[in-house]
Amino acid sequence: MTTPTDIQNEIIDNFSLFEGDIEQTLMYLMDLGKKLPAMPDEHKVDEFIVKGCQSKVWVFPKLEEGKVQFEVDSNTEITKGLLYLLWSIWNNQTPETILSTELYFIDKIGMSRMIGTQRSNGFTSMIQKMKAFATLYHQQSNS
Repeated sequence: MTTPTDIQNEIIDNFSLFEGDIEQTLMYLMDLGKKLPAMPDEHKVDEFIVKGCQSKVWVFPKLEEGKVQFEVDSNTEITKGLLYLLWSIWNNQTPETILSTELYFIDKIGMSRMIGTQRSNGFTSMIQKMKAFATLYHQQSNS
């Protein structure tokens, strides 16, 4: 199984190809978002909305065989790309792995420079929501 570290290193390598070209980087980010599996409409409910995002963002988790399966979606293409990055790192990982993962790729690819303050705040909210679900599953498995 691919580790979060392996996936983050691959993300860094892929983004380095654009050498800081913001327009090309954002186009790539939007293309990544198109790779997300479709999220069923019945999972796009208030309970799974990420608060603090400018766009509508949904994160739907389930625990299967000790691993968290995430369904994620947004109504904007750039945000879908951001979700894809988190989804690729954390989908199908254990709650413990999610909670212990340091997301170093964000600084390495210059994410905040690319997406601006408001999207950066929303991205932080996405991270917090996914980690909150991992925390919940972790606590349930230890009780």
